[in-house]
Amino acid sequence: EKPEGRVIVVGAGKASARMAEAVEKEWGACEGLVITRYGYGRPSKGIKIVEAAHPVPDIVGRRATEEMLKLLETANEDTFVLALISGGASALLIAPAGDITLKDKQDLNEQLLASGAPITQMNTVRKHLSRVKGGQLAATAYPAKLLSLMISDIPGDDPAFIGSGPTVGDDSLASEARAILRHWSVTPSKSIMNVLNDA
Repeated sequence: EKPEGRVIVVGAGKASARMAEAVEKEWGACEGLVITRYGYGRPSKGIKIVEAAHPVPDIVGRRATEEMLKLLETANEDTFVLALISGGASALLIAPAGDITLKDKQDLNEQLLASGAPITQMNTVRKHLSRVKGGQLAATAYPAKLLSLMISDIPGDDPAFIGSGPTVGDDSLASEARAILRHWSVTPSKSIMNVLNDA
């Protein structure tokens, strides 16, 4: 049953548009924004569906993420936020930290994908370079009530690693992210190293 008052639905991932479609089937038209992979869009009644690049992010994903953050900043203690997170959300939710550019993130993503690093380690690195991962999406929605529905694509199904855990607090350290990059011989840009060294 749809909660009383204002409801905002946000989400990201390869299954997020389908999840949004299922929500609106039950609740009717909802306010919100979901980012999915190109070709994975679904019809919606009220939720804006944006298709962006995966696994290497693009400018469409970045603009849609900024729009999502602005929407969540309008939430208050009487707002209910439903977050729909599935595999692929890491590449689709793009809000670089510090002076990191989209190109920096794209280059790093390509190196990580080619390195053979496991997805959990890739996501540890991504969390430290973002304004949305590692629980920061939920922090933006505060003091709204937030419920996350997640579809896992990772071994162990740890919510902190599904889509880099945008609604799950992170306790990893920047030093861990630096160690992962060294271990897999990944060469980050100067802006990325500045963010990891300042953390």
